[in-house]
Amino acid sequence: MKLRDLFTADVVNLNLTAESKDDTVKQLVALLQLDDKSNGILYKTLKRRENLGSTGIGHGIAIPHCRSLVVSRLRLAYGRRPGGVEFKAIDDEPVFNFFLIVAPPLEVSNQYLPVLGKIAQFAKDEDVPGLLAGLEDPEDFLKLLEERAT
Repeated sequence: MKLRDLFTADVVNLNLTAESKDDTVKQLVALLQLDDKSNGILYKTLKRRENLGSTGIGHGIAIPHCRSLVVSRLRLAYGRRPGGVEFKAIDDEPVFNFFLIVAPPLEVSNQYLPVLGKIAQFAKDEDVPGLLAGLEDPEDFLKLLEERAT
C-alpha cells in the first residue's frame, strides 16, 4: 500500500494558523472531522504522547501519532503551518509540516507502524521540505505523495 492511498484532499490543510504546539495538534485533529467528544479525547491522547517526547523529527517535520478508540480504522491528515511552530523538535528548529497518524488500539491490518515508517522515510529525503513548502493546494500534496512516497 502506498501513502497516497491513505490521504484524501479533505484531510489536507496547507494553511494552519495555530501559534502553539497545542493549537496545532487541535487543528490537525479537526481535519479528521470527528465529533467534539472524540476530538477532545484524541487531543488529550496526542498531548500525552508529545509529553513523552516530541514527534518533531527535524527538518521542519513532525509526525504526531497515537492509538485511540475514537477511530475504527487508520486515519491520517497533513497540515502545513507557513512560518512554523515551536514543537520541541529534535533539531530545536520550528516545524512547518505535520503528518498526523491515528489508529485503533487493535488494528487488523496492522498498518500503524509501517505507515509511520513510510512517512519518516519520505520525510528524510532532503528535497521533501522544500517540495512541501511549494505546495499550492491539497491536490499538489497528493500528487507529491504519488510521485515521491512509497
